[in-house]
Amino acid sequence: MNGDTHTHTIRVYYEDTDHGGVVYYANYLKFMERGRTEFLRSLGLELDAIDQQYGILFAVTEANIRYHRPARFNDLLQVESRITMLRGARIHFAQRVLRVADNTLLADAEIKLACTHRDGGVRRIPAPMMACLQSISEGR
Repeated sequence: MNGDTHTHTIRVYYEDTDHGGVVYYANYLKFMERGRTEFLRSLGLELDAIDQQYGILFAVTEANIRYHRPARFNDLLQVESRITMLRGARIHFAQRVLRVADNTLLADAEIKLACTHRDGGVRRIPAPMMACLQSISEGR
């Protein structure tokens, strides 16, 4: 974690690419999902434990992604994640995917999540979790 930005490194495997060896566009969303999960894990917030303790999940409600350059087979990527908004039942993240070798921006996105109960109803983020997230996001 660098300030309020978390970084997670991912290697591009053959399974992540199309026939031409270029990362399939939807896989950037998977890489970003891993980045958000590792961001929370770095704060001691494990998604399975949160589900067990509070009965909540986080659902993506909106993903706005822009692709700049392609990643290719065997590239080492860095996923940067930071919270841009935290309120009630909502968390918004800004995320970037860069190629480590030359620090080239490959994709960036704004991802919006909602805290939900297992039955699908929206729930406020539990106070202990909110306090933890606010301590990071206030560093902006």
